[in-house]
Amino acid sequence: MQRAISLAQKGHYTTSPNPRVGCVIVKGGQVVGEGYHIKAGTEHAEVHALAMAKEQAKGAVAYVTLEPCSHFGRTPPCAQALINSGVKEVVVAMVDPNPQVSGRGLTLLEQAGIKTKVGLLLAQAQALNPGFIKMMSTGLPYVRCKLASSLDGKTAMANGESKWITSPQARSDVQRLRAQSCAIITGADSVLMDKAKMTVRWQELGSLKENYPQNELRQPVRVIIDSQNRITPDLPIFDTPSEVVLVRAAIENNLQWPSFVQQIQLPLAATASGTEKIDLRAVLHYLAQRGFNDVLLESGARLAGAFIEQDLVDELVLYQAPKLMGADGKSLMAMPGIENLAAAKQVAIDDVRMVGPDIRITAKLEENKTCLPE
Repeated sequence: MQRAISLAQKGHYTTSPNPRVGCVIVKGGQVVGEGYHIKAGTEHAEVHALAMAKEQAKGAVAYVTLEPCSHFGRTPPCAQALINSGVKEVVVAMVDPNPQVSGRGLTLLEQAGIKTKVGLLLAQAQALNPGFIKMMSTGLPYVRCKLASSLDGKTAMANGESKWITSPQARSDVQRLRAQSCAIITGADSVLMDKAKMTVRWQELGSLKENYPQNELRQPVRVIIDSQNRITPDLPIFDTPSEVVLVRAAIENNLQWPSFVQQIQLPLAATASGTEKIDLRAVLHYLAQRGFNDVLLESGARLAGAFIEQDLVDELVLYQAPKLMGADGKSLMAMPGIENLAAAKQVAIDDVRMVGPDIRITAKLEENKTCLPE
């Protein structure tokens, strides 16, 4: 199963929005077949493994990181392929959270006389597909918020100067986050002030380039929240001809947009400061309807703060540079609704490591807990 998980990780940047899945077929203590899901719309992991095993699959044990599918999608059901191959047992790391499948693949196998086991290396299998699991269980995508600051929590000098706070190594690491995402959400401020393009730059993917040919590079959909219709077609973000969605309170047709740009209108919602802004939960519902289950938020202090304040962020990835920029610098995020310590957002730190000279902190957002006096 550990080998199956390692295989599944090979599809980390290419299967979106499908789950990453690996499969290993063992007979007589020897691996006779293995495979992983490479790209949405192509054969699943089990099919690749069975193709390698051929006749040796009969009487073998199949190890799969996710319950084999039982329904026809763009490919035939893998549970039936395993039955047809003659395997005697299927060991599954986790049950598929997809209500179309959940338990049905296992039932199909058992009805055919194939022994099944579930739960081996469950936590590692779940870690492969946080977006897929979140979407199937809640109907909303998994939102990862990327932040970058100096050691004292500043993102720019008072005059707006910000390039570059973090190192080239950290910026390359951010390309990895973009590459694994279905969509990137940003705000009008970032597009206007930082001239951000929000694209995956293949040349900055480091060692990932070895297994990710440039001609197969997948650009995530770029989603710009532009409640005041400030974005114009002449900005650098439109230099790359990949899909851009402009989220607006009202659609304007007085400008000529590139063919890859779509305007959508979403409702407004009151903010903690009393103003009305695009309803951020409605943005996530729109992305969910399009099947985008893994979303990266890269934005300025106000939009990032609003997402966090509204409990719409699942994970933080914070890069901190070894710089001190002083009290007048611009702060990491704005959360005007948090007025006392009891309302502070709680995080659970998963990982801390060096990326070049910078610190990268990965943390999960937790439910608020009342802060008790010491």
